[in-house]
Amino acid sequence: MPFVSPAPAAADDRERVAVLWCNLGSPDEPTAAAVRPYLADFLGDPRVVEIPKALWALILHGIILRTRPAKSAAKYASIWMPEGSPLKVWTRKQATLLAGWLGERGHRVSVRDAMRYGQPAIAAQLDALLAEGVTRVLVLQAYPQYSGTTTASVIDAVNAWSARQRRVPEFRFVNDYHGDPLYIEALARSVEAHWKHEGRADRLLMSFHGIPERNIRLGDPYQSQCLATAKLLAARLKLEETQYLVTFQSRFGRATWLEPYTEPTLRALGGSGVARVDVLCPGFPADCLETLEEIAMEGRDAFLQSGGKDFRYIPCLNDSPAWIDALCALAERHLAGWPTRDGAASTAPANVQSTQNRPR
Repeated sequence: MPFVSPAPAAADDRERVAVLWCNLGSPDEPTAAAVRPYLADFLGDPRVVEIPKALWALILHGIILRTRPAKSAAKYASIWMPEGSPLKVWTRKQATLLAGWLGERGHRVSVRDAMRYGQPAIAAQLDALLAEGVTRVLVLQAYPQYSGTTTASVIDAVNAWSARQRRVPEFRFVNDYHGDPLYIEALARSVEAHWKHEGRADRLLMSFHGIPERNIRLGDPYQSQCLATAKLLAARLKLEETQYLVTFQSRFGRATWLEPYTEPTLRALGGSGVARVDVLCPGFPADCLETLEEIAMEGRDAFLQSGGKDFRYIPCLNDSPAWIDALCALAERHLAGWPTRDGAASTAPANVQSTQNRPR
């Protein structure tokens, strides 16, 4: 009888899909010792600071990392939550809710949160997904407006991880969603809920994170996308041009950044007789140091000390149902065609929209 070799063991070739929900990051603790390596990682990214590497290394390690960690740690301590960093707490909760909402809609998808700087690191989360047998990953970022300083940096981190792998999962990247109707709707509902309880202020100020003006000249679309978001939100809220302002915050260094700057604008408003101002940060889906300390504390002081009477900060979207609904619809749209349902590949059309918490 001729020898017949045994058939090879069947491999588990079932497709497994995941969403990696990425945010900027945060130190593990509000201490100088924890802030220092976080800042070194963040400010050491050439996407963030685009000056000659050798010169910047001297400035970063010779000056900034010697003085700034203690100051930043005090700021973090002022907004720290019992569960930890607000940004990490909200990002983790958003990932958990996104997984649940996708599951309720019939999708078999793993969702993990990851940080570009700090923990849980993008590479570590991708390692975990690979160990789970994930074959396709949707990289979804907490940056509604695209910038090379943020969005592209996450893509860099994913690509750097991929370069070390023998078998690389299939990736999709969501570059921006600055004009997504459900994202705009979630922002509008947060403002309307605030107005319902507090009444309308004299001005609504929309503060976005700033970037160097040079980046825009080199082709970064960030500024135009921020202005588009603001215009869409103002239209949804039926605001006249005189009723809202767009500013940019978090300037770092001596270079010219996007203007107008948020704090000087608040001082000018307070000094010009504007009594009440509402402030919203549409580019931040989760509250963090830049919103809770820089805006809700420092911005408040700037406005009130300049003559303003009432400063009201409108919290970020965080875990609001309208935002999680928007996030879920966004994920569904970009997962279309991938096998996220048991027994068959997803056949949802590319323009799929949510059916829950729709604007009414």
